[in-house]
Amino acid sequence: MKIAVFTDTYPPFINGVSTSCYNLVQTLKSHGHDVVVVCPRTTNGPLEFKDGIIYIPGIEIKRIYGYRITNIYYRKVVNMLRDFGVELIHNQTDVGIGQFARIAARQLNVPQVYTYHTAYEDYTYYVVHGLMDRVGKKVMRGYAKTIAKNCTEFITPSIKTKEYMRSIGSDIYVNVVPTGIDFSLFDEKNIDKEKQKKFKEEHGINENTKVFLLLGRVAKEKSMDYSIRGYAEFIKKHPEFDTKMLVVGDGPQRQELELLVHELHIADKVDFIGKVPASEVPFYYHLADIYTSASITETQGLTFMEAMASGTIVLARFDSNLADTIIDGMTGFFFTDEEGFVEKSERIFALSEEGRKEIINNSYKVVDIYSIDKFYENIMEVYNRALKKFW
Repeated sequence: MKIAVFTDTYPPFINGVSTSCYNLVQTLKSHGHDVVVVCPRTTNGPLEFKDGIIYIPGIEIKRIYGYRITNIYYRKVVNMLRDFGVELIHNQTDVGIGQFARIAARQLNVPQVYTYHTAYEDYTYYVVHGLMDRVGKKVMRGYAKTIAKNCTEFITPSIKTKEYMRSIGSDIYVNVVPTGIDFSLFDEKNIDKEKQKKFKEEHGINENTKVFLLLGRVAKEKSMDYSIRGYAEFIKKHPEFDTKMLVVGDGPQRQELELLVHELHIADKVDFIGKVPASEVPFYYHLADIYTSASITETQGLTFMEAMASGTIVLARFDSNLADTIIDGMTGFFFTDEEGFVEKSERIFALSEEGRKEIINNSYKVVDIYSIDKFYENIMEVYNRALKKFW
């Protein structure tokens, strides 16, 4: 099958959608399909086709972590896809690239499969800055219903997102297809031990140091300040523990969080690593004793599963989206406030080696349902149903 994947974010850009798209493309290629990716350039420059990717010029939106907004139509790209013989367009986004995907699908008379990764009403503050936020959210709900209605097949990566679509009044058929993860990438045997040793020396991580990890886009919706405040409370209650928190990633809230750790008097305990290549992400999971996240805006939560695949215990703020993945005390731990963060951290560090291994082994079993092979089976079922509608 010849497939075009339209996305506004793709490696080297790092976030959940980028990872999901990359995994999709690699999986399709490994099964013999021809795939072209259409995405914005990461730098200024002209339209370019390179290594199976059509890079489209766009305008950088710096306050949204460097996202680039593109025009909604490029005749040259449509002609390239026509010459390619595209049979199906898989749209992963909206606005510029997403609108272009819908127009291209109509002009080329091919099905458009759409994956709804993000509940956009969670991000309205980037546009309205707190003014008329209720109106902004209402507009986004209406928009979500419209784009769902205007695609051939609609995908959400989790039950939570399907329930969200129902809650806003959409009655479209929803395919729930969890994003596949190539768990082999997170195997400890792939970690450079010499590099790990050097990193620990540079960051004052000793044999007995307990490492907390925050990883992802450093932005308001990720609620990293929630985990940082919980960590500060843990330090206050347990000054006898040698601990370190690593914040891996970059984004618009970094400066605010750097100021926060100074206000909490824990700046010497928190290291901001900044943006890292996707290939280095497993390295940081294997440095950590606890991977923690307080985000409740995830549509699936790939980082939780990546951490679990790395054998790192997860400490997550409770979200119904994670209820089937994280079983408190069995495959990971939930907290709801700073006190809970401290209590669950205490429980994790009190685990015997046998108890720790049991939780890690349980988590391996859970994440197996997100295997790349299962993902491929699910996605092809959706593609074939979409193609039949165009016979």
